[in-house]
Amino acid sequence: MRKYRIAGATVNQTPLDWSGNIANIKNVLKEAKESNVEILCLPELSITGYGCEDLFLSNWLPEKALTFLPNLIAETAGLFTTFNLPIRHRDQLYNCSVVVYDKSILGVYAKQYMALDGVHYEPRWFNPWPINTVESITLFGKPYEIGDLTFDFKEWKIGFEICEDAWRGNDRPACRLFEKGVNLILNPSASHFAMQKTHDRIELVKKSSKDFNCTYVYSNLLGNEAGRMIYDGEIIIAQNGQTYLRNELLSFHPFQLKYLDINVKETSNPKEEKVAIPDIKEIEFPKATALALFDYLRKSRSNGYTLSLSGGADSATCAVMVAEMVKRGIDTLGKKTFLKAINKTELETLSEKDIVGRLFNTAYQGTSNSSSTTLKAARTLAESIGAKFHYWTIDEPVNANIEIIENAIERKLTWKNDDLALQNIQARSRSPIIWMLTNITNTLLLTTSNRSEGDVGYATMDGDTSGSLAPISSVDKHFIRKWLKFAESELGYEGLASINMLPPTAELRPSDQNQTDEDDLMPYDLMVEIEKLAVRDRKSPVQVFQELSVKKHKGSESLKSYVIKFFKLWSRNQWKRERLAPAFHLDEFNVDPRTWCRFPILSAGYKEEIKQLEEVSD
Repeated sequence: MRKYRIAGATVNQTPLDWSGNIANIKNVLKEAKESNVEILCLPELSITGYGCEDLFLSNWLPEKALTFLPNLIAETAGLFTTFNLPIRHRDQLYNCSVVVYDKSILGVYAKQYMALDGVHYEPRWFNPWPINTVESITLFGKPYEIGDLTFDFKEWKIGFEICEDAWRGNDRPACRLFEKGVNLILNPSASHFAMQKTHDRIELVKKSSKDFNCTYVYSNLLGNEAGRMIYDGEIIIAQNGQTYLRNELLSFHPFQLKYLDINVKETSNPKEEKVAIPDIKEIEFPKATALALFDYLRKSRSNGYTLSLSGGADSATCAVMVAEMVKRGIDTLGKKTFLKAINKTELETLSEKDIVGRLFNTAYQGTSNSSSTTLKAARTLAESIGAKFHYWTIDEPVNANIEIIENAIERKLTWKNDDLALQNIQARSRSPIIWMLTNITNTLLLTTSNRSEGDVGYATMDGDTSGSLAPISSVDKHFIRKWLKFAESELGYEGLASINMLPPTAELRPSDQNQTDEDDLMPYDLMVEIEKLAVRDRKSPVQVFQELSVKKHKGSESLKSYVIKFFKLWSRNQWKRERLAPAFHLDEFNVDPRTWCRFPILSAGYKEEIKQLEEVSD
């Protein structure tokens, strides 16, 4: 037995960017041939991109994707690989891997299971291929087999699982591949990023290689492909329960190739330098968000970002992420390549901080209720990262609006009677002017909503929710507060010190009322526990209360009231969640109804379920 050079590759693709997508794949093929790779696994749907959405329902998209195959196949001299794309067969669309060796098509594997959980809606576009079925398809005038296929290549018998195929337990294709004597499984994937999800993937690949007595190769897409989903570009190779290769995730490079020399029955131990250690959640968060912002900026062809910087935790997190985008982009690609990617080559002579200043506008929009403490905190952070900082007050438009409505209703507004209206008009008065700065500078306006606010509607629609993009709205406030302290102490963002000392507050009521978010809502750490059970696990109010009572909050006098408050606020604020700006999917779940969690805008608001909870003894 000899060693074979087996590789996985990742590519950062974009829907409808045919030239860019094909160029990335060709660059991988070129590097693979130069590196003497013999077997190569490319990611799922990497010709079209995974995020084409309802474009997959068209006839022309799959047809056009096929037209690029001959040009790619011509680049496969001596190489066994797959080109992954949608193929229409007998008027049904399938998610396929066209298997190629040495410039010739060997056959087509079709995905057997469609993902329909969380952010995935694959059955809307694709049909599952029937198990143990093989048919004939004509490609470029020649007949080939399509379906549940395996392929012989020297000492390897090769089978496939495409992403979701591998997550189907005892009914997955690998069970049948094992019975067929397959000793190499290739898994082209488009598996969305979520913090710490890599541990599940590593375990899946390791266990698969042991359970099915095979070498298992996993290759995932990379980058913020289409706006919301982030792909981490993970590449893993395992054999007999041991990981022999794993790459660093979330690269700014447009493609990566990682290879390994391995026997059919490997006896050597894995080399430490070939197996990257998974990052902790606190490192994954800025890496993923920075990459997503980089891709969003260059793919939207915008001039930079703008942010209303309040001196609070959420806007501070967004600000740091833009700085991380510049830092990680320059560190990974080099200044020249990074700036070329975002069409800013004229900034090459500037320092990193000055580049941040050219790409990033911030503004503190104060009122009579704002404090000098938050102004100082915002200014300090902006200056520390190099962002352009503006300061103005909005009391004049706020007072003008109040005067107009007081004249209309013929009475004065008071905090006692009109608290919510007086708070919201401040947030809404900030929106027009920050949008004006955004338009003048041709940038993208970031909104600072987090998942906890989305849960309970603790945000002013057309106010602090205004924006083109909500980068942290899938992350809970409890994690954000902890992460900011980590960023200050471990990532060198000393400008966060003042912000980390302050309790989260909207600063919309008069200062003598000492407004804080947790007083308005509930403790954020408890809200996270409630939302996981209520939203992620879809439990009823009584079930949430009972589980939290047993687990960690037994004897809490306010637990029941907090659970009731959460469900009431959740059900009445779906209309807000429907209108939030597009968001990155960063955590295990989110509350965006367009990607993860659908809920009726109108409902009875858990009326009977809450009544049942009220009758439960504490």
